[in-house]
Amino acid sequence: MATAPRRPRPLREGDLVALCAPSSGVEPALFPRLERAIARLQQRGLRVREGQTLRREHKQCSAPADERAAELQSFLLDPEVAAVMPPWGGERAIELLPLLDFERLAAAEPKWFSGFSDLSTLQLPLALRASWMSLHGPNLMELGAEALDPTTAALWPTLFDAAPPVQRASERWQAKGPDWRDTPGANLNLTETTRWRRLDGGTEPLHLCGRLIGGCLDTLGRIAGTAYGDLRGWRGQAGIGPHLLFLENCEMAPCELLRALCSLRLHGWFDGAAGLLIGRHAPAAVTAPERLSHEEAVRDALAGLEALPVLIDADIGHVPPQLSLIQGESAELRWAPGMPVELHQGPAI
Repeated sequence: MATAPRRPRPLREGDLVALCAPSSGVEPALFPRLERAIARLQQRGLRVREGQTLRREHKQCSAPADERAAELQSFLLDPEVAAVMPPWGGERAIELLPLLDFERLAAAEPKWFSGFSDLSTLQLPLALRASWMSLHGPNLMELGAEALDPTTAALWPTLFDAAPPVQRASERWQAKGPDWRDTPGANLNLTETTRWRRLDGGTEPLHLCGRLIGGCLDTLGRIAGTAYGDLRGWRGQAGIGPHLLFLENCEMAPCELLRALCSLRLHGWFDGAAGLLIGRHAPAAVTAPERLSHEEAVRDALAGLEALPVLIDADIGHVPPQLSLIQGESAELRWAPGMPVELHQGPAI
C-alpha cells in the first residue's frame, strides 16, 4: 500500500536533468525552440542529458511504447538524475502504464517529473501508487520563450526552493498563441483579463485546504477507477486527508466534458473533496443558445454537489499561463471577489 506522497528534494546548481518524451517527441521544425529551452535550464546551472526519444516523432508518439517506458523508468530510477522533464505531453502516455514498475518506483527516492497535459496520465499513478509528488505546470518547451511571465516563472522557485513560493493568479491570459516554428523565442501573448469565478456565481470568499491531485481530464477520465486512477482508494489511506482536485480540458466538446466528469463522479473522485479547481477550457467556446456550453456541461455533471466548492477559469492547463502545482502536496487556496487568488503549498499547511 502506498504511503502519503513524498516531495523530491529541491534542485540545486549542478544537478542533472534528463529530457525524454514518454508521449510525443519534438519534430525538427521545433528544434530551435527546444534548444532555447535547454539553454534556459543550463543558465540555471543544471546539466542536461537527452534521451533517445526526445527528438523523435512518428504516428503521434516518439517511439514504441516499450522503448518509451524503458527510457522513462531508467531515468526515474537513476540516482544521478535529479529531475525528468519531457518536452510536453501528447496522446499516448497511457500505453506506458502497464509497462512501468511502480513497486520499484515506490521503493526509490522521488525526483521531479515536470509538465502537464498527457503527462498527468503518469503523474497521477506516480502519486497514487509510488507516493511521488511531481510538478503539474509549464512544460519544458514553454521555457524557450525570450522572457517568462511571472506565473510561468514560478516554476523555478517551486523546483529549487525548500519552501514552495506563494503563487498568485495571473493578471492576463493568452487567447491565441504564436507559432513556435516561425518565432522560436516567442513569449506568451497575454491579452485577456484573468478572472477566477465560483461555478455557482457566489461571491462569498473561499478558503480551500487539501492535498492537490488532478490533471488533464481528457486522459484522467480514461484511467479513473482503474489500478492507475483509484482516487477513492488512495483517499481512504491514512495520512492523505481531504483532497483538492484540479482538472483542465484540452480538446473535449461540452458533451464529452460532461461524460468525463460524470465518470469521475461515478468513481468517487468528488467524494470528500475540499474543492475543485477547473482551468480555462482550451476548445472553442460554444455560444449558440440551443447548444450545451462547457460551463453548462460542468454544472450539469456536478448537479446536486452543492457542498463542493468549485472555482472555474483557473490558471491551470492548456490556456496559459498556469500555476506550478505540486501533485500530492498539501495546499491552501484563498479566493475572494476582486482580490488576488493566493496559493500556498507545503507540508506545514
